[in-house]
Amino acid sequence: MGLPNTPLAPDDVHNRELLRNTHPPAWINPQPHEVYNLVVLGGGTAGLVAAAVAAVLGARVALIEKHLMGGDCLNFGCVPSKALIKTSRAAYALREACEYVSNPPGVARMDFSKVMERMRRLRAEISSHDSVQRISSLGAQVFLGPARFTSRNTVEVEGLRLKFKKAIIATGGRPAHPDIPGLSETGFLTNETVFSLTELPERLVVLGAGPAGCELAQAFQRLGSEVTLLTRGPRILPREDPDVSSLLAERFGREGIRLLVEANISRVERLDGDKVVHFIRRSSAEKAIGTEILVSVGRLPNTEGLHLESAGVEYDAQGVRVDDRLRTTNPNVYAAGDICSPFKFTHAAEAMARIALQNALLFGQKRASSLVNPWTTYTDPEVARVGLTEQEAQKRGRRVDTFTLPMSDVDRAILDGETDGFARVHCDAKTKRIVGATLVSRHAGESIGELVLAMNRGLRIETLSGVIHPYPTQAEAIKRLGDASQQARLKPWMRRWLERFFRYRR
Repeated sequence: MGLPNTPLAPDDVHNRELLRNTHPPAWINPQPHEVYNLVVLGGGTAGLVAAAVAAVLGARVALIEKHLMGGDCLNFGCVPSKALIKTSRAAYALREACEYVSNPPGVARMDFSKVMERMRRLRAEISSHDSVQRISSLGAQVFLGPARFTSRNTVEVEGLRLKFKKAIIATGGRPAHPDIPGLSETGFLTNETVFSLTELPERLVVLGAGPAGCELAQAFQRLGSEVTLLTRGPRILPREDPDVSSLLAERFGREGIRLLVEANISRVERLDGDKVVHFIRRSSAEKAIGTEILVSVGRLPNTEGLHLESAGVEYDAQGVRVDDRLRTTNPNVYAAGDICSPFKFTHAAEAMARIALQNALLFGQKRASSLVNPWTTYTDPEVARVGLTEQEAQKRGRRVDTFTLPMSDVDRAILDGETDGFARVHCDAKTKRIVGATLVSRHAGESIGELVLAMNRGLRIETLSGVIHPYPTQAEAIKRLGDASQQARLKPWMRRWLERFFRYRR
């Protein structure tokens, strides 16, 4: 059995520890049982959760992973990127600190090799949570190698045949590679290779202005790269409200990122050691020059090689087709995570895995449509979102009331010097139940959970007024949105009546 066909560079003590946990080189696949209650394909977040919970419940479980346990999140996504972002924030804080000293020192430059070594060390430490050894200790059998269906109820891995009563496909996704002339020949980075860097790119061209592209563009700029961010769309973060995109674009400009929207890339070439991206923008030919190119233009589902046809599982370019209970076209095969979800988030994959597992093994009737999925883009300020935007509500024919509070009106944000951003809540105009929210602030991702809970419980917006927040905190903005809704209900005639009432009481 070969080692994973996924780059793990450099070859240091931390990556060797990561490999020991996520794909032990000397691992020998166990002898299969006659039949399994559940076979799980994919050892990322969704697969790990499904296999671990099923094993703890006493089911006979097999988990198959082709490359590295922990999947994209641990190895090439959430974990390494947030470690990098943390360090880039520290670099930015050092520059901000000059405002508070009388004799500011020279601009501190981060040691990029130490930045990346820290990331690898922390990633290796966390990898024990997703390790082959841990999942095996819970009672699941772990098989390493590529899996393929051989019938509607059998899977083969490394020449071993596994028969199942139920199966869950959780093979995730991978970065999309755009078909741009010269790009492959010139060479480029994706999230699967950017965290293998040991030297800081002097100039970095980022293609794609979604969450990952924006996060890494800002992080590398703060660490010392000269970053150019290109998108063919009219704005960055196109899934968010336009004023969110404008606020973040303005922030990027202040930090020195060269942001180019409506850029249609025509070709890429290597010239004198540099990588040159040629594009058309507003009818003019332009170019961006970098020492490295980072591509972040979306993801593709990992369906290749699974022989889904043999299992009677239908799929398309978006992934495996599932119903609201996460069943595929084979009623004994379910799917969870990026392979079938429009929400490409770790927490969404975990929630879907629990639904698929309950429906598959415990005769459950849980529906994926019942999930309230938030997400956060970890730029600075962060952008946290749940539910509908005002524009999305209007497209669905829903009338909503919207309340927005700028962070410049929040005492703690003023004291922290973090007034970029706002808190916004949308509620149904009739029922007053919360249907969506957006937070843009330094710690938005830590605060959005309160609004997710409110939506899960079907709470009305005025309920937010009754939540006592410690003072001063930035999350207090959420309470004040509830206050604003209460004030909006005070009609002029009510105020006139109350004025007469209080005059009488005097």
